Amino acid sequence: MEQPGYDALADLYAETFPHPFLTPLEKHAVEAFADTVRDRGADGPVVDVGCGLGQVTAFLAERGLASIGVDPSEQMLARATREFPQLDFVRGDATLAQLGGDLPIAAILARFSLIHIPPEDVPDVLRCWASRTSAGAPVLVACQISSHTGQVEQFDHKVASAWRWHPDRLAAALSDAGFDEVWRAVSQPDDQHRFADVHMLATRR
Repeated sequence: MEQPGYDALADLYAETFPHPFLTPLEKHAVEAFADTVRDRGADGPVVDVGCGLGQVTAFLAERGLASIGVDPSEQMLARATREFPQLDFVRGDATLAQLGGDLPIAAILARFSLIHIPPEDVPDVLRCWASRTSAGAPVLVACQISSHTGQVEQFDHKVASAWRWHPDRLAAALSDAGFDEVWRAVSQPDDQHRFADVHMLATRR
């Protein structure tokens, strides 16, 4: 559960990314996710997996959603707790094992955090999510897109080992774990993004 790269660069990361979203599309995708969660009205919090500095966790809370941030980086969570002392943050990994097993989870958000999990381990993570959510629960996953259809490719992330997923491969992994894709939003590379990105919403079957 250690994350030495993000621990060492937490202060620099906060200076480099002072805002939770780099583009309007990123913000709109999370807003659409939040609307879906709110309209469903299920019990339990939204879990922000790989919450980092806690900015998106706070964004969800500002929209009236109970939210919990989970991250393996002690230093990133320390900054999140100082910035947003009214919110709950838990040091843990994407399996959510550190959250009590009896805690109902209304929805899960994972923006650019599953990319740091070896691809062979991602199916187990998604099955853990399925075991913690009920039918209809929304999940939003964002990642960089691989160059080849259906493939997962490692790339030179500046902080930690990381992999890019093709959207069809991501949708298939979600489906195998018990989630059905509802929509995907793809953005192309620009001055701030080396690769195309995808935000994908799926719901628990």
